[in-house]
Amino acid sequence: MKLAFLGAGRMAAAIARGALDAHLCTPAEIRATARTEPTRAAFAKTVGLKDHAAEAAIQPATENAQIAAAAEIVFLCVKPLDLVAVAREIAPHLRADNQLLVSVAAGISLADLQKAVGDAVPLVRVMPNTPALVGQGACAYARGATTTDHHTGLVEKIFGALGEIHAIDEKLIDAVNGLSASGPAYVFTVIEALADGGVLMGLPRVLAASLATQTVLGAAALVKETGHHPAQLRDAVASAGGTTMAGLEALEAGGLRAALIAAVRAGTVRARGLGAGLPP
Repeated sequence: MKLAFLGAGRMAAAIARGALDAHLCTPAEIRATARTEPTRAAFAKTVGLKDHAAEAAIQPATENAQIAAAAEIVFLCVKPLDLVAVAREIAPHLRADNQLLVSVAAGISLADLQKAVGDAVPLVRVMPNTPALVGQGACAYARGATTTDHHTGLVEKIFGALGEIHAIDEKLIDAVNGLSASGPAYVFTVIEALADGGVLMGLPRVLAASLATQTVLGAAALVKETGHHPAQLRDAVASAGGTTMAGLEALEAGGLRAALIAAVRAGTVRARGLGAGLPP
């Protein structure tokens, strides 16, 4: 199966790896475009393309239309503000009968994308996150009006190789953006702050960072594997009058819970605003 990636950044490379891991294509069937040589080189390295193969497979962005025309699945991996313009650029070269267009951009609706490429082109809008780079992604997707179960099956195979994939109504996808797409940055901040707390209390920096990272990883695994509510697991750690209760009191006083909720809200609102002001 021939795949085209318009935009060859880290997420595009991760998706390409997912397609290879799902055995939906071979490296020779992957094509991509990118604006800069370093981006093209990084994509080739992640996907596993050799020098001679990469030279043919990864082209400048001026080749978007040519690359898209030859593919069965076209992934739009450009920045949100560039998405509609790229979609319009390739629209005359798309074939509605045997092509699927997949967008991974925040804020640009299926309706806006459909308007750019025509009503007949099958569309899927996916919201992945960066842990997909290590096979631990949390992704959700919404399908367009002409998209078939065969198309969504392909999407689930590709993104399922990168972690979890959920089918949702498009009205929820901006909230997915605010939670799971932006969420890794929130968690990175938590890890950094935990490590800084350890350093403040006398731990060596390397040890504090390792303990903080493994603590977050282990806590997440415990929630997932036991299926218990996070509050239940928290209460099991927080014994009466103990150190954990003292720490939780400090978190409540500092507004951690409210700050994280507000972060998800802000990310969602921003995602909804990205599509505003698009050219008619």
